[in-house]
Amino acid sequence: MTSLRSKIFITLIRNRQIFKGKLKRKIIDDSFSVEKFRAGIDKASARMKLAKGVHAEETDIDGMYAEWIIPENPPENKVLLYIHGGGFISGSCLTHRMHVSKFAKGTGLKSLLFDYRLAPEHPFPAAVEDCVKAYQYLLDQSYKPENIVVGGESAGATLTLALLLKLKLLALPYPKAAFSISPLTDASCSADSFNYNYKHDVAPKNSWKIWTEMYIAGNDTKDPFLSPQFGDFKGIPPIHLSVGTFEIHLDDCRKMAEVLKRDGVELTYKEWPKMVHAFPLLSPLFPEAKKAMEEICGFVREKLND
Repeated sequence: MTSLRSKIFITLIRNRQIFKGKLKRKIIDDSFSVEKFRAGIDKASARMKLAKGVHAEETDIDGMYAEWIIPENPPENKVLLYIHGGGFISGSCLTHRMHVSKFAKGTGLKSLLFDYRLAPEHPFPAAVEDCVKAYQYLLDQSYKPENIVVGGESAGATLTLALLLKLKLLALPYPKAAFSISPLTDASCSADSFNYNYKHDVAPKNSWKIWTEMYIAGNDTKDPFLSPQFGDFKGIPPIHLSVGTFEIHLDDCRKMAEVLKRDGVELTYKEWPKMVHAFPLLSPLFPEAKKAMEEICGFVREKLND
């Protein structure tokens, strides 16, 4: 049974337009301004604080801005590489350092967060290339692959899966494990759940179509680095995949789980009843988000301690 607190918070987020004096939920169309959208998120994010006991340190990855999100007394030889979400058109260290601080604290790991290039200025495959660059940076910093876990939410969850496929193609060593929270796994956005779950989820209507098209930029949506469910995951390390049953990405995640099982990947798959897109990042606002965050962090700790 879903908690009362989750119902309250999800209802407020789903109907956040009311706080701006509007009754109808926002619809994304061709008049959408990426710059205005990013500015609004940045303004809100500037007020967010890191989890207690966690601090951030700036770093540079061959010209790409990045931050170490560091909890108290982390092990020096283990690390989490976090890939932020934001619909492929937004998101940064600024918008996500607060969220990543929860993972850093929950896992006890130094966590590397980085500003990969965004669409529409830098469409596919720029973001995937930057993810490989960040992973290679960790290897160059003498982190052993068996001491690295990769993870992300939303677009970052998609890029996490794409990164694993890219490492396979490049014959680079895999991380120990990965987690993927609410990924888009078919960039055509043709799954039925985009229709039957829209009213339940928190994403603005048509955002998946407008934003994803900016990222795709005319490329084939069956390219597995765009749409991981079309990839070959044989030999890929353990994956934790989670999604809420109220998400527009529900069918994408169910299909992704089928593909991972088909390819023999060690899979932890969890569907959370009546939860919305990327809800674990809302921890500790309501019990389900807190429990999901704890499960993901527990998965990371378990795999690194094997």
